[in-house]
Amino acid sequence: MQTYRIEATVPADGTLTITGLPFQAGDKVEVVVRSCEEEQKHNDPYPLRGKPIRYMDPFQSVAEGEWEVLK
Repeated sequence: MQTYRIEATVPADGTLTITGLPFQAGDKVEVVVRSCEEEQKHNDPYPLRGKPIRYMDPFQSVAEGEWEVLK
């Protein structure tokens, strides 16, 4: 399957014309229209990068009540 990608802006009348496609007349093609903004939102593989980190009681024991020796 050959893929041809082009970015275009939809005009006020809502129509989109694509010219100069590298396909022959009569070829069957699939047309998929996606918004570029959504693609950029989901494209971040590290969504927490750069977010602030806050440790609450970093030296407090974790699951201290779970130890059977302490009971």
